[in-house]
Amino acid sequence: MIKIIADSTCDLSQDVVEKYNISLAPLTINIEGKKYRDRIDIDPNEFYNIIEDLAEYPTTAMPSPTEYLDIMKQAIEDGYTKILCICMSSGTSGSYQSAVIAKDYFFEEMPNSTVKIHILDSKCMSHGSGWLVLKSAILKEKGATFEELVDFNETYKTSVKHFLCVDDLDHLIKSGRLSNASAFVGKLLRIKPIMSMKDGKGAIVAKERGLKKVLKHYVEQFIIRKNDVITDFIIIGYTSDITLAENLKNKLIKDANFTGEIFIMQMGVAVGTHVGLGALSMYFVEQRHQKDNLIINEMHNIVEKKNKFLKKFKNNN
Repeated sequence: MIKIIADSTCDLSQDVVEKYNISLAPLTINIEGKKYRDRIDIDPNEFYNIIEDLAEYPTTAMPSPTEYLDIMKQAIEDGYTKILCICMSSGTSGSYQSAVIAKDYFFEEMPNSTVKIHILDSKCMSHGSGWLVLKSAILKEKGATFEELVDFNETYKTSVKHFLCVDDLDHLIKSGRLSNASAFVGKLLRIKPIMSMKDGKGAIVAKERGLKKVLKHYVEQFIIRKNDVITDFIIIGYTSDITLAENLKNKLIKDANFTGEIFIMQMGVAVGTHVGLGALSMYFVEQRHQKDNLIINEMHNIVEKKNKFLKKFKNNN
């Protein structure tokens, strides 16, 4: 039997976690001297209600190797013989390293064990790793072997497209989840930055003025990047305002004619600590890895404005 493990930043909804019997290693959030386990000791809505009033900036800590080891041992006791552990990007957290250490501890304690354990550095954040976890659970249910699940994840982990827009970059800058260059550019722009993943860390790839243009960017990029076969579901994430996610879902159905499943899931406390209120994200597997950066998107915007001007000029004559 195959057991799927993840850290709590995968941000999958509780009903999905329970449906597929996924075990989660919780990150710890330090809030004004008190420690809380993500998804266990504090509710996301409770956290988002107090985040702006906190005197000290909250911090997070990765799951310890012991926490991973306990989950692995429990899985073996429950009869599982193969373990797939999907961790958030090693470029943003030590979660992956903790899981690797736990695996080493496991085989030190049980050197003759025939259990197979694979630790995946997903190169993803939040529902990006969550997308891989959910897809793995679905494939497992359909009869995929352990080796097939490992191959799928190692093949597609860099094809999980991330889009994240936040109201305030300060949370990401303070926590180191945004590259220095992107942080500098973002502070200068003073508009809504859109981020994706680059080399396992967050990077600004576009900038838009206002939420309507953010949603338009998400949908246009989805249309360009989707594949009718492999892009079978989307995860939309939000922190404090679910209506943002619902609006994006409606636009994807209407403007992109997407007929697959669209999940709306709230970002947990660990991720919310770094992205703050009003965040909106979208995750899906694109047909192939395509370059995505600020220069490319700025050139696209310039060409679009030029074409609109020429069309208007032509119509006036």
